[in-house]
Amino acid sequence: MARRPAKPKTVNVLIVGQMGRLAYEALLFALSMKANTTDPRFRLYVAEPRPGALWQTDPTIRPEPLRDMIEAQGATILPFETRHFGSDYPYGNKIEALFALPKGEPFVFFDTDTLITGDLGEVPFDFDTPGASLRVEGTWPQIELYGPGYAEIWKALYDRFGLDFASSLDLTQPDEYWRRYLYFNAGYFYYKCPHVFGQTFLDMALAIQADPPEALVCQQLKPWLDQIALPLVIHKLGGGRDALPDGYLDGQTSVHYRNMPLLYARERDDVVTLLESITAPNPVKKLLKEYEPFKRMIFQNRGHKVRDLFDRDHLPSREQPIRQRIKKNGFWMV
Repeated sequence: MARRPAKPKTVNVLIVGQMGRLAYEALLFALSMKANTTDPRFRLYVAEPRPGALWQTDPTIRPEPLRDMIEAQGATILPFETRHFGSDYPYGNKIEALFALPKGEPFVFFDTDTLITGDLGEVPFDFDTPGASLRVEGTWPQIELYGPGYAEIWKALYDRFGLDFASSLDLTQPDEYWRRYLYFNAGYFYYKCPHVFGQTFLDMALAIQADPPEALVCQQLKPWLDQIALPLVIHKLGGGRDALPDGYLDGQTSVHYRNMPLLYARERDDVVTLLESITAPNPVKKLLKEYEPFKRMIFQNRGHKVRDLFDRDHLPSREQPIRQRIKKNGFWMV
């Protein structure tokens, strides 16, 4: 029987926080992690881009009481330099922030619009084998009539970086169906070293952006660039679809809610209970009310009006119809 890898002494959990929505979401993430992860090996870092030429406005987390409250949950605010992306492509934060973490220590990155709903210490991570979120829809590529198909587009990318395309395929899925091809949501990913992962991610993303293969001629690269490069990174570093057993991340241990209307529309009752319990203390409530979607959805009961629109046992399989029903009823907020 294969031996499970030894547990690392520390695991660095990384999210991105900056002025605006992400700062308030960072507090929610920190509150949820403190409430549910008791394993002291897991340390939370909130990566904060430094002001610079690539930012149109100062991205520093403000106001100061919000910053203090994030740190009071045990989080370390970790400034990092933006050298390549910035305001033109803020999703690039998740790539550039990796270099601020300690080299050679395992990490888990989460999108900031996530709640930790269980103990991360109970997740059976194998940090030698990278993985990423499979809670994903076929958002990219968008196949055009008479244009290249899925196989041609993805093979061109694998060929560009000298990777074995055939070994990435899920042969249980039909040819030219998007699930046959390795594709992740970048809502979480992990590996044994943030610098190795980050450099691979950065090199591939910049190469695709600067000189996309000819097969991508019909495709938009933004906002999908991170999710185009991510499967190539995972594959190159020896990971894949089955790196982590089902049911933990994007399951019992974490929820990538995306925004408040979607959380109330589709997440489990215990997730809503967690959200409302961690936001109930008055000092927290006072800060979170400054962000309008949290104020209206959590504290003015609009979230439960959204919740009443849906039967969570019979939700649409795709996110778009859920969004449309919320918008039709006048409750959409981001």
